[in-house]
Amino acid sequence: MSARLGEILVKENLISQEQLQQAIEQQKDEGGRLGAALVKLGFISDDEITGVLSRQYGVPAINLSYYEVDPGVVKLVPQETAVRYQVVPLSRVGSTLTIAMVDPTNVFAMDDIKFMTGLNVEPVVASETSIQDAIIKFYGVSEASPEQDLDKVMAELGGGIGDVEVAEEESETSIAELEHAAEEAPVIKLVNLVLSEALTRGASDIHIEPYEKEYRIRFRIDGVLHTIMNPPLKLKDAVTSRVKIMSKLDISEKRLPQDGRIMLKLSKDGKKKELDFRVSTLPTLFGEKIVLRLLDKENLRLDMTKLGFEQESLDKFEEAILKPYGMVLVTGPTGSGKTNTLYSSIARLNQPDTNIMTAEDPVEFQLPGINQVQMKEQIGLNFATALRSFLRQDPNIILVGEIRDFETAEISVKAALTGHLVLSTLHTNDAPSTISRLMNMGIEPFLVATSVHLICAQRLVRRICTGCKEQQDLPPQALIDIGYTPTEAKKNKVFKGKGCDRCNGTGYKGRVGLYEVMEITDDMRELILVGASALELKKKAIEQGMITLRRSGLIKIADGQTTIEEVIRETVS
Repeated sequence: MSARLGEILVKENLISQEQLQQAIEQQKDEGGRLGAALVKLGFISDDEITGVLSRQYGVPAINLSYYEVDPGVVKLVPQETAVRYQVVPLSRVGSTLTIAMVDPTNVFAMDDIKFMTGLNVEPVVASETSIQDAIIKFYGVSEASPEQDLDKVMAELGGGIGDVEVAEEESETSIAELEHAAEEAPVIKLVNLVLSEALTRGASDIHIEPYEKEYRIRFRIDGVLHTIMNPPLKLKDAVTSRVKIMSKLDISEKRLPQDGRIMLKLSKDGKKKELDFRVSTLPTLFGEKIVLRLLDKENLRLDMTKLGFEQESLDKFEEAILKPYGMVLVTGPTGSGKTNTLYSSIARLNQPDTNIMTAEDPVEFQLPGINQVQMKEQIGLNFATALRSFLRQDPNIILVGEIRDFETAEISVKAALTGHLVLSTLHTNDAPSTISRLMNMGIEPFLVATSVHLICAQRLVRRICTGCKEQQDLPPQALIDIGYTPTEAKKNKVFKGKGCDRCNGTGYKGRVGLYEVMEITDDMRELILVGASALELKKKAIEQGMITLRRSGLIKIADGQTTIEEVIRETVS
């Protein structure tokens, strides 16, 4: 069709013979269609070409950008066929299927689709750009060319990647080598793009997920997952292998979960950054799912006053960690910021005259002056084993990544009772239920009562974007329903973010912590010794001035830091 199209356009005085010749030369060099070359050179627009073809062949023209297609109709034509012939199925009426085509004279395409679907085919003409956009919209990223796909995705994501290099523990990989590889291999280019884009968008996790007919990449930003792109399904194995090579995992082992780490030196906006990604692979029905946790040292806040503690809660917490012995527990679900709170605590206590030892799985951040030990279950190095060794290393402060079993709990309690400060985490819903959890593990009530000095439960909620923050008008009753007193409901103002470029239209930017700090006083110890329930402990703690998670959230709503929706999502009244 190219030659005919060129002749028609010259004949209609839309381009000159010289322009046609120039476009043919570009087509020879770069491949693709003549129409695309003419548009790229700026000699003619897509719409003009579509109009000419429509008049020439008596086929209706259509603007696909305004056309909504039934997903059931899209399924009639496989993605490979749509990409190969540059067609998009539009509608079906009875036994007739209407398809949009770049070239309405392509009888092979029409015959193929007719044979495949068993329907009569009626063509309409659409521009090449709109067909390609429609293929991406209806099928996911097209399989025409991984390079073209990545260029398009980069444009959508807002700019290319900087220099990315894998950093070895001791030596460094040359940036030039990695740049050369990125130019050569679309897969490497894609992985580098995803890693650098995660940093740009402030993501905490990257999820790379294979499904039967879809390949999806999602970022967790401020605690919420967002779909970022759908690469071609055929890149699935190559992307998995690339990430495994970067994290020094076994690419031949696809049946078992694996854990690794990627250390990167990344150049963004002319600045060099060192990044750490914790990598986890998991075999699923349709391939290996990969989750990368981004450990950015710059996001680690070690200043306890900036975590979001209410002043009275912070005073209690600091008093407990400054005691020479006893146990301080931080509780909450995965991703609630427990590690950050513990690291802030030991950073506050880190002095030349103090021996601090940590047992972690995994070690998320390397802190100077602190002896950090990585757990390795496969060789028998677990929390209990590490703790026993720590007690022979003359420690002042011990940090246990997580109390998971009776053995770890028992050694931790004994260490707290023999002159050591023990910091650790547990997975419980709130501070009072932590006491019951320790007892359920098999620890005697008198040991719990005497060893535990303080429990801090926490959650993370999204912070309102300061760029689009605005006051929200709500009836006082709505505020009373979530826990405010009638007086507070009349007085307090409520805010939300309406969405702007800075926060990607979400209305939120960053996160802030909600904290419930329960001090174990003598009255609380008596209740623990007589086997009081979590409800009775909570009641007593509130009497003694404990700020609950919900109350911490209400304070932050009144301060204009977060929204009612966020606090309701993370806390119970």
